[in-house]
Amino acid sequence: MYTRQVYISCIVAAMSISHTLLGLLEGGPRHGYDLKRAFDRRFGNDRPLHYGQVYSTMSRLLKNGLVEVDGIEAGEGPERKRYAITEAGITDVAQWLARPEKPEPYLQSTLYTKVVLALLSGRDAAALLDTQRAEHLRLMRELTRRKSGGDLADQLICDHALFHLEADLRWLELTAARLDRLASEVRA
Repeated sequence: MYTRQVYISCIVAAMSISHTLLGLLEGGPRHGYDLKRAFDRRFGNDRPLHYGQVYSTMSRLLKNGLVEVDGIEAGEGPERKRYAITEAGITDVAQWLARPEKPEPYLQSTLYTKVVLALLSGRDAAALLDTQRAEHLRLMRELTRRKSGGDLADQLICDHALFHLEADLRWLELTAARLDRLASEVRA
């Protein structure tokens, strides 16, 4: 089933963690812990970053010259590094922000594959579409509730998800209407 967690995970996976952390550093030097908190507050409502991901990303950015260590503080635990973005990092973020994202047409979706496999195996593809439609509607209700109680950022994230789910629903309806024709083509 398509859940909110899966959808939000796709959004987070699609965005560049490296560039997001670099962008957060443009506001001033920060420790890895502070970067994680800022990321989670702005972008990680449903999928917060793991500390290991923050520090491995910062190590790569450091190695690539996009950040530098701005200071090291000794404490009770391990030393805390404070990172600052370099000029090369600022340029990299600016280029990333200016580059349009490639639209993902989802030409070979999992839903389509399931429908075809159901038809090929003699299973009830209409029931599969009905079950998926119900799950989409459940998630849309949940996102609509979340949107009504959220701040502007949460509303925009929910709108993005809702528009994609609406497109999926239109596809489900169209596929259900063409199911007999698809079944005969698949079996031919």
